Amino acid sequence: MVSAVFHPPLDVPVAAPPAAAGLHATPAPAPVASRGRRPPDLRRFWMRVLPPLAGFGVLLLVWELIARGSAGSFPDPWETWLQALQVFSDPFYSKGPNDQGVGWNVLASLQRVALGFGLAAVVGIPAGFAIGRFEFMSRMFGPLISLLRPVSPLAWLPIGLLVFKGANPAAIWTIFICSIWPMVINTAVGVQRVPSDYMNVARVLNLSEWKIITKILFPAVLPYMLTGVRLAVGTAWLVIVAAEMLTGGVGIGFWVWDEWNNLNVKNIIIAIFVIGIVGLILEFALVRIATAFTFEEVKS
Repeated sequence: MVSAVFHPPLDVPVAAPPAAAGLHATPAPAPVASRGRRPPDLRRFWMRVLPPLAGFGVLLLVWELIARGSAGSFPDPWETWLQALQVFSDPFYSKGPNDQGVGWNVLASLQRVALGFGLAAVVGIPAGFAIGRFEFMSRMFGPLISLLRPVSPLAWLPIGLLVFKGANPAAIWTIFICSIWPMVINTAVGVQRVPSDYMNVARVLNLSEWKIITKILFPAVLPYMLTGVRLAVGTAWLVIVAAEMLTGGVGIGFWVWDEWNNLNVKNIIIAIFVIGIVGLILEFALVRIATAFTFEEVKS
């Protein structure tokens, strides 16, 4: 709405009213100076910028010291930077199944992660709802989850090779196993923490099970479910590198192992940074999605 109150400009002097007979004229008040914009908080800005820069500076310093103490066997940051420029000048070249650019290797790993993670979400999220909703299901599958969850995901890789007779399906199977537990557990915990008042209202209104899941449980459990999804993606990206080292083929893990066989330490260091950057991007994207669908009391 537009205000209906108008004020005279500050730079135009306002005439004082004439003095009444026998009374002294009251001096007109001085014009109020307009408030300028608040100066930027430079301290907060530098506190956000300087600590990360200092951390990277310490990393580069330690890296340089290790390179100088290795008598040339370990590349220094500048040599690795020059090699990175060469690697990323053509990241999507292809000279055969075992000689492809870093771009194709990252895309192949992301494809395996997406397939294994997607299958885990299709199975794990409904299973988490069922385990959290029904006590019989919780007592039935609780001991199995407690038994199988601590097993290293790579221990399931030979089972995948035996069952699926292929390296690529076995890697996807490994991603499926490591991704399903965070989603099942977090979703089940979220269902169990739904306030009992909500379920009492559902009983009074005689809501169907579908209505309870879609109208009550799903909105309340969504923050927990997204937390499980975020943990599952992070774990899947960690595991795919190790799985590809063992299974071979195209992938960022295989690229690391192949460069080690070629004694190309520079490319191994570049691959480490690529793995970290991709994992950071995945983490940041899922954190933003989880924050957008999380209530304020859950965020706090």
